[in-house]
Amino acid sequence: MQPSSFHYFPLSWPFLLALFVLLLIAIAVIELRILKYAYERMGIPPRYALLILLLSLFGSQVNIPVAELQPEEVMSDRIVESRGMRYIVPAVKQWPRTIIAVNVGGALIPVLLSAYLLIKNDLYICGLIGVTVVAVIVHFLAEPVRGVGITVPTLLPPVLAAMVGMILAWRQAAPLAYIAGTLGTLIGADLLNLDKIQGLGAPIASIGGAGTFDGIFVTGILAVLLAPATGNRVPDKPPHDGRAEENE
Repeated sequence: MQPSSFHYFPLSWPFLLALFVLLLIAIAVIELRILKYAYERMGIPPRYALLILLLSLFGSQVNIPVAELQPEEVMSDRIVESRGMRYIVPAVKQWPRTIIAVNVGGALIPVLLSAYLLIKNDLYICGLIGVTVVAVIVHFLAEPVRGVGITVPTLLPPVLAAMVGMILAWRQAAPLAYIAGTLGTLIGADLLNLDKIQGLGAPIASIGGAGTFDGIFVTGILAVLLAPATGNRVPDKPPHDGRAEENE
């Protein structure tokens, strides 16, 4: 397998284009201060909101190999359809085995951001419960797909995460929704199904890529918007009237 085979967008162009359109919409609402407010509720400085979305989307084509499975016949250079989505199977030559990799945009960045939100908002107990609930449900609905790996319905993680966030921590629903939606999906869909990868003929089984990236990316945008507009908003600075405070 050539090194470049590890780096490819996990979705076919019609669906990748849809995510780009979603990103453009996100940029528009950031300018209108709508998504800015949503990320403020998560505890993320607004100037980093767009950067996180861009890094997640473009980072989805970068996979970091971490392990390999026993040799088997793998699929190559195909488009596989599952649950209405079309996934890319990269072209490989002379590599009859499956590589386990970590996707930068669908796993590494969401995990780091989730850890930041978990610590910043002190959501250890609610976070553990929320991630567990999402992981169990996602694991139940996850589907192994030959040539791709594990897939989940795109809208399941964000909607489920928002519901869990509102039930467990109303005033901190936004950060909890992101934590539960991303970590729950990665654990329930990918990590708990690693034993099912062998035999699927996938040249690259990417944690956070292909069948789960779309759900995780949409979670990053929709989960905070579905969460209630309470708590975690960065307070506006009071207007400065130019008068210095008098010392008593």
